[in-house]
Amino acid sequence: MIRADAVVAVMVQARMSSSRLPGKVLEDLGAGSTLELLFRRLRRLSEADVVAIATSVDESDDPIAWLGEDLGIAVVRGPLNDVLERYRLAAAELGCDAAVRITADCPFAEPEVIDRLIRMWRESETLAYVWNTREPRSFPDGLDAEVISRPALEESAAEAVEPYDREHVTPFVRERPGRYPQRSLQLEPPVRTVKLSLDTPEDLRAIRSFLRRVGPDAGLEDILAEMGGGDSSTMVVD
Repeated sequence: MIRADAVVAVMVQARMSSSRLPGKVLEDLGAGSTLELLFRRLRRLSEADVVAIATSVDESDDPIAWLGEDLGIAVVRGPLNDVLERYRLAAAELGCDAAVRITADCPFAEPEVIDRLIRMWRESETLAYVWNTREPRSFPDGLDAEVISRPALEESAAEAVEPYDREHVTPFVRERPGRYPQRSLQLEPPVRTVKLSLDTPEDLRAIRSFLRRVGPDAGLEDILAEMGGGDSSTMVVD
């Protein structure tokens, strides 16, 4: 691989102060909390060099930091609302060459998908950004992942001024494909029948039910099969 020695850090952004479902990242899903399930799944990654929590310095997020310490996960803290700067600080502290952005409200983040995205980035000399959520979406909501190179992340943090860009980390890069070479990963045929991201009490009930059916260690094929996909679905680079 061209970037075989590059350091890739998976950074899970997490906060307690969600407006629709406060404390959702520590909600009990029946197989541990949202974050505990997520980190249990991320332990299966083979392409990542480090997995970390990127939370804020606000005292409301102390429980997230304490959980990370209990689980032996690296914890990096930065601004509450300027998530882009939080990621820049985390990348500098971790000394990585690329960051994988995962949000803590996606407890079913899938290692097979994340590893594939990282390999896409590693196998290129020029790619600055790879992702699996390009519209029209093909992966289920809740299996979202993005890889952004350290230079692209640092330039974004230095130049982005729009609040949306600061909050969502990657739009500044995504909207400049001429400056930042990028590729996307698509699922063919698309499978979108169940929402696996946690935003509302209704999502919480649905995710608990889905978890009871597939189990905490369900792989991509198991997840897609439960949604009506499975063997017929293939990941393709676009």
